[in-house]
Amino acid sequence: MSALGAVEVEVDAASGGPLFRPLSAEDGEQRPAEIESLCMNCFRNGVTRLLLTRIPFFKEIIVSSFACDSCSWSNTEIQSAGRIQEQGVRYTLAVTSRQDMNREVVKTDCATARIPELDFEIPAFTQKGVLTTVEGIIDRAVAGLEQDQPVRRATDEEVASKIDEFIGKLKQLKEVHSSFTFIVDDPSGNSFVENPHAPQKDDALVVTHYRRTPQQAAMLGLEGEEVNEKAANSAEDLRNEVFQFNTNCPECNAPANTNMKLVQIPHFKEVIIMATNCDSCGHRTNEVKSGGAIEPQGTRITLQITDPSDMTRDVLKSETCSVEIPELEFELGMGALGGKFTTLEGLLKDIGELVERNPFTLGDSSAPSKTEKLQEFLGKLCEIVEGKAKAHFIMDDPAGNSYLQNVYAPEEDPELKVERYERTFEQNEDLGLNDMKTEGYEVEGAPGR
Repeated sequence: MSALGAVEVEVDAASGGPLFRPLSAEDGEQRPAEIESLCMNCFRNGVTRLLLTRIPFFKEIIVSSFACDSCSWSNTEIQSAGRIQEQGVRYTLAVTSRQDMNREVVKTDCATARIPELDFEIPAFTQKGVLTTVEGIIDRAVAGLEQDQPVRRATDEEVASKIDEFIGKLKQLKEVHSSFTFIVDDPSGNSFVENPHAPQKDDALVVTHYRRTPQQAAMLGLEGEEVNEKAANSAEDLRNEVFQFNTNCPECNAPANTNMKLVQIPHFKEVIIMATNCDSCGHRTNEVKSGGAIEPQGTRITLQITDPSDMTRDVLKSETCSVEIPELEFELGMGALGGKFTTLEGLLKDIGELVERNPFTLGDSSAPSKTEKLQEFLGKLCEIVEGKAKAHFIMDDPAGNSYLQNVYAPEEDPELKVERYERTFEQNEDLGLNDMKTEGYEVEGAPGR
């Protein structure tokens, strides 16, 4: 049995709990396993302590520490207990206070640590993996530079004096008299810098996931997986990647992030889904845009709702689509609710919320008759959602970019009717197509408009 296997059996038998326990100073049951092992300095027996732990909001790691009582030699390192991740990771921390120096850092042996302000870098595979703090990383770097200084002073005093000057700059960083940037770049994706505000966003910490280069993949021994990928896969990568860009929250105007993803809807076309989440006020919104052009013909989709299972059908409602429910004498114009990709139940609930929030039917100024009609309408709409009433649901999109799921696809759906029609002049005018010229405009120019 391997050493790690022996540790697993010992830990499980002793505690009866999970193998990897969260890293916590308050956990009295979390104890390292001790294994007698050979000291590589004096070749006598020392003790290796192994701690299997899980860092909150990160992953499982193995912390090992060796100490020899005979020669007092010691060594500490960490190893990831998981596999190499699908993408590399880069942590960029703006250090502005002493508290930032105490953040926990997991730096694997294949990670690079950099401080751009000093043009300082710890290359990959020059140190063993370590679980420490930002200050600990700087202390290890200082100790490494000071190690051979006596020899340098004897052989090359000029180089030694320059290194002493640089060591002084590193020590000054620990006082944080001025802010600096600390970067950990790990192609294996197994390094980590603590976010003390987790699960909330940390404005001082930027986490970037990236695709490994062929050189990085070869360094990790993955050249068989990474190097053979061709540039022709860029379109597929675009579909699999979630893009993020900065924007402002529509509610509180605070800086927020919008995620954008290209999605292929079966038996239809590609659409772009965008979602915005504001960390300041908690507002969330999502929007759907068509990933293609305006269709040559408009589309009218009619669904006869006969069963509660119809509520689970996927619905793509574009901004140019209007919705009609004849049994309720209800019509929702194009532009209302924006673009949405949801289920039929979700869309009907959004319609109910939109009607219920009508300012002319709320408060003391509302007429009792209007309030009664509103409650009657909401009651009937709720019956349709619950499957207690049958109705027709009609989507009319002049741009042809809306979709209602056919649960029998690729066969015809007996309850679903899709019609294509020629747009009227007014509909083309609403879409801005009457003044749009895509052929011959180079020759005729402006007079042809």
